[in-house]
Amino acid sequence: MTSSYVNLFLIFVPIAIVFSTLIHASDTTVFTLNFIAIIPLAKLLGFATEEIALRSGSTVGALLNATFGNAVELILGIIALKEGLIRVVQASILGSILSNILLVLGFCFFLGGLNRSEQTFNQTAAQTSCSLLSLTTLSLLVPAAFSATIPKDSPTHGILDLSHGTSIVLLIVYVLYLLFQLKTHTHLYEDEADEEEVPTTTLVFSVALLLVIAAIISIHAEYLVGAIEGVVEKWGINETFVGIILLPIVGNAAEHVSSVTFAIKDKMNLCIGIAISSSLQIGLLVTPVLVLTGWVIDQPMSLFFENFETVVLFTSVLIVNYLIQDGRSNWLEGALLLSSYAIIGLAFYFHP
Repeated sequence: MTSSYVNLFLIFVPIAIVFSTLIHASDTTVFTLNFIAIIPLAKLLGFATEEIALRSGSTVGALLNATFGNAVELILGIIALKEGLIRVVQASILGSILSNILLVLGFCFFLGGLNRSEQTFNQTAAQTSCSLLSLTTLSLLVPAAFSATIPKDSPTHGILDLSHGTSIVLLIVYVLYLLFQLKTHTHLYEDEADEEEVPTTTLVFSVALLLVIAAIISIHAEYLVGAIEGVVEKWGINETFVGIILLPIVGNAAEHVSSVTFAIKDKMNLCIGIAISSSLQIGLLVTPVLVLTGWVIDQPMSLFFENFETVVLFTSVLIVNYLIQDGRSNWLEGALLLSSYAIIGLAFYFHP
C-alpha cells in the first residue's frame, strides 16, 4: 500500500479540502485539486477491497471486487444526480465504458505487442464479456429508437418507465453474469498470478479503511461536481466532454495502469478481464443503479442518451468485438483502438 507512487498524490487530499472550504478558490482550482485528490483515493479504495476479498474466500472475494470495483464512478454519479446534472452522469457512464474498451484495451494491445508478434488470450471469456457489452449497448439503443418513433409532443414518462424496467432487467443479467463467472464457468476466468496473494492488513483495518476512504471520496466528489458548471463556462467546453473524457480518468487511473502493466508482462487474460469486466460493471450495475436512484430521488435519469452518443458506443463495441474474436492481439490493433478513442474525443470536444 505504501510503495505505490500513486500514493504521493495523497498530499492533494488536504490541499483540495482547504482550497474548497477555507480559501474558496476558483472553480477551476477546486475542480483540478479534487480531480487529482480522488485518483490516489481510488487506488486505496481498491487496495482495501482486495484486502477484504483475500480474507473472504474466492467467491465472496470476487463478488466484493466486482461490487466495489467501480465505487468511485457510482459515488460521483449519485452526487451529480442529486445536483440535477443528468447529462454529466450519462456522459460519465459512456466515458467509463469507452475509456476501458478503447483507451485501456488499446494501450494493452499496443504496448504489450511492441516486443511480440502477437499475444493470445482466452477467446471464449472475452467473447462472452463482449456479448454482454452488446446487451448494454442494446439497452441504450432501444430507448433512442423508442424516442425517435413517438410524436414530439408525447409525454416523456414512457421513456422513464422503459428505462426503469430495463434497469431491473440489467441488474438481473448482472447477477447471472456473476453466477456464470464465479460458479458455473470459473475455469474461463482463472487468472495468471505467479503466486497466491496473502493479505497484508487485518480485516478490521481493511473494513475501516474502506469506509473512511469512501467517505473522503464522497467529500471530494461533492466539491468536484459543484465546480463542473464553473469549469465548463471558464474553459469553454461542454458538460458532455467533461463527463466522457475527464471524469473517467478520476476513478480508473490506477486500474488503467495495472491493466497495461499486465499486458506488458504478457498476462493478457488479466488485462482484458480488467478492461472489459470494468465496462460490464458500468453497464450492468452502475448504470441501472443510477437510473433507479434517479427514480427514487425524483430525477428524470433515463437510458435515453443522445443519438450521437449511442451511435459512438455501438460502433466502439462493434470494433472491439471484431478485434477480439480470434483470441489474438498485436500492436496495430492497439493503435486502431487508440485512434478510435482519439477521434471520439475530438468529436465530443467540438460537439456543441
